[in-house]
Parts: sequence; structure tokens; C-alpha cells
Amino acid sequence: MEGKLQTEKRTRDYIAVDLGAGSGRVVVGRFGEAHVDFEELHRFSNNPRHHDGHERWNVGELLDGIRAGLAALPDGGRDVISIGVDTWGVDYGLLDTRKRLIEDPICYRDSRTDGIVEYVHRLISRDELFRITGLQTLPLNTIYQLVAQREAREWPPTVAHLLMMPDIVHHYLCGELAGEQTMASTTQLASATTREWAPEVFERLGLPFEVMPPLMKPGSAIGKLRSDLQRTLGVPPIGVVVPATHDTASAVVGAPLQNDWAYISSGTWSLVGVETREPLLTEAVARENLTNEGGFDGTNRLCNNIMGLWILESCRRVWADNGTLIDYQTLAEELRAAPARRAFIVPDMPRFFNPSNMPDEVRGFLRDSGQEVPDDPAWLARVILESLALRYGSIIRRIERVTGRAIGGIQIIGGGAQNSFLNQATADATNRVVQAGPVEATAFGNLMVQAIADGRFTDVTEARKFLARHVPVIHSEPSEQMEWAEARERYAQLETEFGF
Repeated sequence: MEGKLQTEKRTRDYIAVDLGAGSGRVVVGRFGEAHVDFEELHRFSNNPRHHDGHERWNVGELLDGIRAGLAALPDGGRDVISIGVDTWGVDYGLLDTRKRLIEDPICYRDSRTDGIVEYVHRLISRDELFRITGLQTLPLNTIYQLVAQREAREWPPTVAHLLMMPDIVHHYLCGELAGEQTMASTTQLASATTREWAPEVFERLGLPFEVMPPLMKPGSAIGKLRSDLQRTLGVPPIGVVVPATHDTASAVVGAPLQNDWAYISSGTWSLVGVETREPLLTEAVARENLTNEGGFDGTNRLCNNIMGLWILESCRRVWADNGTLIDYQTLAEELRAAPARRAFIVPDMPRFFNPSNMPDEVRGFLRDSGQEVPDDPAWLARVILESLALRYGSIIRRIERVTGRAIGGIQIIGGGAQNSFLNQATADATNRVVQAGPVEATAFGNLMVQAIADGRFTDVTEARKFLARHVPVIHSEPSEQMEWAEARERYAQLETEFGF
């Protein structure tokens, strides 16, 4: 179970560094014979700051947080076998010939990609790009960020290497320059079939192929903790193993999926999808704007990226700035009493990506679409969460259409699995059984890949079965189906009206 790491004689421990687009943490875990031990050593904030004309990640603060976590290892980390890092996708950093980070990486929410998608598709069509990479078109993808940086003439002349965010941390830990396939699959610069960089894309766009790192499979050992870090932190030469470095790929490893179930990795973003053995590169998949991302052990994740709890969290920040701090428990109690299914938004509309005032943006959409406008935070929160659940249902149906495969239930994983209202709304909106948990799926998945590499588990199937036996989940059954059927029709009309 999640909790305090138990003390055992000469155990084999693994460290997961899990960096999200709001916070990061260092955890140490162990898979015993009949239990899972899990301890959070250190948690720290991770928020972009405006610097040198862009929204940037503060890599120095991230590394400080990771060092603090390693310094807190029980018994000086004497039983730790390996460490691995996972992060959000698409963002990258540039290094010089001495392998030093030139500048802090720019955040995917920066406005530099405004208008760049159309320019890129004049050089390589959307259809051709999908056939090669299998990815849905999102302005935040690495491909558009790179072209935007070049077109703005902000490409530093000393660039020798490009590393994605987890690769930057792995380089700091062990000195190696290596990429990883699941993270590369988020960039729209890698082949969906080979899971290697796609040189034809770089050539068509005039991007420098020579700066890209070699790509490793999840579970590959790439080195040992640097000797200076060992001395400074008082830890042994811990191995560095690349997990599934894209946090969603790790989360799906850590999801105890049943056959023919979908997953929802619920957090700042919500990723709704299914595992497949091969990428699906059909016209139908492209038309539905679904995406193919790499998974552990050569699997594919057919999914869709949805603007998740970011919308609600952005509202809460505005309310707090205006003097109304609403904790989740209070909000959960109040929104259950708010009017049900009265108005909806389409969560993936660009206007919700990074507005200056999210509550005003949500109300503005409701006015523009001729719907009721909530007059209090709880009702607005209910509109957002019900809309998110209906969007999940829309994507589930699209996946069923393109795969010809019925989805029997949904596993919700990640931090959003703690939102009981959203869990029930998802069951209701999709008319499917929902199981919520584990909350720590991303960290578990990171640890599980390291444990597989170490021989603790033979494969991901065995690891998932072990996790399913020892980590509890919360069960939700669909209800009020007549009311939700009417809500699905109204929501579908909204998606059609606004081109989704």
C-alpha cells in the first residue's frame, strides 16, 4: 500500500523522479512478496516563470528539488538499485558543445507557436505528417515549438545537443546524452512505426537532425550516478535506468488494466485511450484527431489529449487571487448541490488553453453559445467537470469506431482519480463502469519498469497483476441514464457546432 517505507533487511529499492507541470517529487519504492512499499521523500513546486521574453521552466530549481529528495534517502540509499525520471511531454532544452544547458527550456503554454501550425503544414501536409508520426495536431507539440524558435531567430549559435525534459535530468544524474522512445513519440518528430527519429521530417522542415540524441527503449540502463553527486549527497553509485519517461506512458504501465478497458490518465491534462500492439495510421484515426504514442515494451497508446483539470485549477487560482480560496473538500460538497447538466463547454477549445482569467473565459463561452451562465464558483465547477466527463465519452466512442472494439469499462489513474465527483460523472456520461486508482500510477509505472529491468518482474503483465492485488481502487457504476442521454445529445451538438 501507499505509505511509509518499511524497513527490511537488504532489500532492493528503486527511485522514481516524477516531474509534472505543477509539481515534482522524488519517491522510493519497493515491491515485496505480498506488498508495495512507497515513500515520498520530497515534493516541490514546478511552475514556469516569465524570463527573456518567454514562459520558461526553472531547471535549477527542479534539480535542487531532486537533490533534496536524494539527500533524504533512508540509510543513505544503500539498498537502492536504480533511479529513473519521467516528465510531461513535448518540452526540450538545448545544450552547447560542452554539454551545458544554454537556457532554461520554454514552456509549452508559451505563445510562441501562435500561427505556426499552418506554416508547418505548408511545408509538410497534415496528412503526410500523420502517416509518418501518427500524432494528432497540437500547437504545443515539439515540432511546432522548434519551427517557432527557428522562425523567431532565437536558435542559439552554440547548440550542439537537444534533450527532452527527462533526458536533461538523466544527463545531470549520470552525464549521458540519451533520449527515450515514449517521450520521442510526443514530439511529432519520430516515426510511429520504428519509434526512431524521422529524418524526412527534419529535412522537409529544415531542422537540425544532428542535434537529436539516440533513442533508448524503456528499461535501458544508461549509467551510474555521477561521482560528485555521490560524494555530495552521501549515496552509493546508483544505476540510472530510463523508465517510460513520458509520464502518461509510465502511468499506463502502472494502471491495472482489464482486457478491453480504456484508461484515463487524469490530471492537468486528461489522456483518454487504449493500448494496442501497433499504431493505427488510418484516415479514420486522423479524421478523429486521435494520436498514437509509444508505450512500454513496444506497445502503442491510441489516445486523445484533453484539456483536463487545468481548467478547474486555473479557475481556483483566479478565485484565490480574488480572495476566495476554495479547498477541494468544500468545493466537492458545494458542487453536488449545484444545478446538474444545465450548461456545457467544449474543454479542448483553444480559448481555454491559457487565458488570463479562466472563469471569465468559461462564462464568455457559455454566453456566446446561448447557455445559462453560472453565478457562483460551485456551479461553474460543476459545468467544467460535467463537460470534461462528456468529452471523455465522446473520445471513448471515437476510439470504438476506429478500432471496431467495444470498451467495457474505464480505469482512471493519476491525481484526478481522487476527484470522486468527476469519477461518478465519467461513469454516468460514458455509461460504463469506472475504477479509479491508483492515484500514484505514474510513480508506480516508473518504479515497475525499473523493477522489470532488475528482474523483479518478468514482464508488465506480471507487474500489473501484482499491483492490482495490492493497491485498492474505487468503483463507480453509471446512474441517471435518461438524464445523461439527453446531456450527451446536447453536448454532441456543441462539439459539432464548434468543429470538434
